[in-house]
Amino acid sequence: MGQAWGFGRYGGPEVQEFFDRPDPVPGRGEVLIRVAVAGVNPLDHLLRSGLVDGLDGGRPFPRVLGMEAAGTVLALGEDVDGLAVGDAVFGFALTGGGTYAETTVLSAQNTARIPDGLSATVAATLPVAGTTAVDVLNQLGLPAGATVLVNGVGGGVGLAVAQLAIGRELRVTGTGSTAKREHAERIGVQFIDYTEEGVAAAARELVPGGFDGIVDLVGGTSLRTVAPLARDPRNVIAVGDMSVSDLGGRFVQRHVDRENLERSARLALAGVLAPVITAVHPLSEAPAALATVENGHTSGKVVIKVAAATDR
Repeated sequence: MGQAWGFGRYGGPEVQEFFDRPDPVPGRGEVLIRVAVAGVNPLDHLLRSGLVDGLDGGRPFPRVLGMEAAGTVLALGEDVDGLAVGDAVFGFALTGGGTYAETTVLSAQNTARIPDGLSATVAATLPVAGTTAVDVLNQLGLPAGATVLVNGVGGGVGLAVAQLAIGRELRVTGTGSTAKREHAERIGVQFIDYTEEGVAAAARELVPGGFDGIVDLVGGTSLRTVAPLARDPRNVIAVGDMSVSDLGGRFVQRHVDRENLERSARLALAGVLAPVITAVHPLSEAPAALATVENGHTSGKVVIKVAAATDR
């Protein structure tokens, strides 16, 4: 039996609970891992709230929270290639196993080895933020010197997008709340505080001719405020709001396979992608870790350290 943190029904934070569960048994194409570090993401509380369908693997309640993790392979299901028991790995829990737990199962095709020199703590932040950043910038395909606006630059995905964009020699402007300014400016972002009035005017002052690309991580009214700032509406890429197509833009095309995980790990090893980890919580503090992300009061990435991790 191992401890896990999850929810017994759909709802708000009141449905969350700690519980014990047997180690999951890896099915065909899955690996069982001992979790060292789990990443915390806004998608976690959206799944708990019942607002996102199709990622629970049909598993019964109680369900474990969490979508990304790093750890060590304990067992393999049938038809798993390229991974072995004892490997240090990181990846997505896309079949409902959750990651805020001592052990979990990951889909092998969405799991990759952690390369030597990369810590488990950093690796646990890459499945969501790292691969999303790679995907949106590949989709935009902007040349060096082009301008890009990252709407919502202060979170884990936003900072990753900004870092990789700067690594591609793009000129990056970002919007965020006042508390997000320091981290954004530290990596070279021209920052606009979106808690103040006149965000669009401030952006036009910085880039009078309009932006070559816009990456939106906020959605809703904020997306509609910044979308007209694009020189070409097709180069507005939204990560969370599919209504971007109504504005002439595109929704991000996600690639969550092993190849993209390995790509993000190489970028992290090279220092091009340096996740900004602002809080590390033990599993016992998982409620506080998710509450910080759910309330929007954090910048960068929050992680949960479940077990001792060897940071190689």
